[in-house]
Amino acid sequence: MQTTTERWADHIHSALVQKIVSGELQPGDMLNELPLADEFGVSRTPVREALQRLSAGGLAERGPRRAFVVRQMDMAAMGDLFEAVGEMEGLVAHMAALRMTELERQSLVRIVSEGERDDIDYALTNARFHSAIHSGAHNQVLSATLTDLNLRTLPWRVAQLRARMSRVQSSRIEHRAIMEAILAHDGDEAARRMRAHMAASFMGLVEIVRKTGSAP
Repeated sequence: MQTTTERWADHIHSALVQKIVSGELQPGDMLNELPLADEFGVSRTPVREALQRLSAGGLAERGPRRAFVVRQMDMAAMGDLFEAVGEMEGLVAHMAALRMTELERQSLVRIVSEGERDDIDYALTNARFHSAIHSGAHNQVLSATLTDLNLRTLPWRVAQLRARMSRVQSSRIEHRAIMEAILAHDGDEAARRMRAHMAASFMGLVEIVRKTGSAP
């Protein structure tokens, strides 16, 4: 069970990611602990944890006097990262199509069905969908590797889902297509559809950056 500090750190992290992706926070903007603690009405501890997560995800870096600042996003590097994650996710989807148990398949169907409702936080359901496929691949090394890579891409994926309803709708269609390939035990098709899904996520991020007129 999460502590109060952890819950606040999650909330602050999510809020800051949204501000970075929307362009409200620009590259080089200071992320000082004390003003942020005042803004959210908390101590500096959850703020510090949220900033460390931003740094680990490549969204913030140490600036003058070791204070955190919003990091300049290199779209070419981000493209390389999404490509790597897409290939890994595709491999895991391929393995899940061949290795998932019947109970795991039924769970995946429920997650996809829940994700098609409008009264849920789709970003959370999206995370559950990918987690279910990672587990269904039954390879702990691949799962751990993806967990590390996703730490760097997930904030952007979550933010673009919450910023663009059209991306949520297309993601729902992509999830169902991936699920259908997995249910059909078609590893090659599951991998192909997963790679396309990740490519669409990256293009959604590119569109947001273009609209804000900056590269956070």
